[in-house]
Amino acid sequence: MEKRRLGNTGFFVSPLCFGTLTLGPCQRNLSLAEGEGLIRYALDLGVNFFDSAEIYGTYPYLGRALRGRQADTVVVAKSYAVTAGEMKKSVEKARRELEMDMIPIFLLHEQESAATLRGHRGALEYLLEAKEKGLVGAVGLSTHTVAGVRAGALHPGIEVIHPLYNLKGWGIQDGGPEEMAEAIALAVAMGKGVYLMKVLAGGHLAREAEKALRFALELPGISAVAIGMQSKEEIDFNYQIVCGQSPAPTLREKVGGHPRRLFIESWCTGCGRCVERCPFGALRLSGGKARVDHGACMTCGYCSEACEILAIKVL
Repeated sequence: MEKRRLGNTGFFVSPLCFGTLTLGPCQRNLSLAEGEGLIRYALDLGVNFFDSAEIYGTYPYLGRALRGRQADTVVVAKSYAVTAGEMKKSVEKARRELEMDMIPIFLLHEQESAATLRGHRGALEYLLEAKEKGLVGAVGLSTHTVAGVRAGALHPGIEVIHPLYNLKGWGIQDGGPEEMAEAIALAVAMGKGVYLMKVLAGGHLAREAEKALRFALELPGISAVAIGMQSKEEIDFNYQIVCGQSPAPTLREKVGGHPRRLFIESWCTGCGRCVERCPFGALRLSGGKARVDHGACMTCGYCSEACEILAIKVL
């Protein structure tokens, strides 16, 4: 698989980035052995770019799978840390669980505006210091907003931006795909490395997966698209499209015809923690239970991490 330059970071990455959220407790909750096997399967195909985060609970999968294969691998870690002290703990946790002395890329998780970025200044300053010490390779942010991309593009310390982008613009909180594309163009012009998230809109575009993937990959200047994958068939399907191939009809039918959905169990107590956690405003309380607006839900599964009684699943 070809490798693309990730902005001015010095890293070269596969255009298919393996999003590991789907492997962990927020979604499929695979065993460590199963997750390790899928990551190694992708490695054997030439995928060298892996996206993770502290909230995903998937660092251990990568730590095991990458033993002996770290040299040419680019791993992304993320944290919601606000202060320098919190970020120090997050970096050390990532280094320990990923079994890496140096984390290639570390992102501030969900930075939606310049104000948000200023509010996380302590954490960002720690990351920049960690980079100077060789604990982190490059620093950046993830965002669901046009404003977040612009803030990252104009910040001298931000090297990598991970924005939400898809052909429908679903999930972008302050604009559509045109506005997001303009902000991404600014980031690329400023030398930032950009790789996209939610190009399949959390599964909503599963039946248009080929069209949606090709649309995202054609955005000028981007380095990769991060896609959550939880089976060898999904890896094969996305790999073939990214490589310019046309998946076999049987593979297309098996993978593309089953969009993911959020499911709330009957034992939900209506505590509201999931509603507060949802970054897309897709959950509400009604009749003493949490209810989901499937049209707004991006099936990220962050709400399930907030549920203490395990009443939420992504299926």
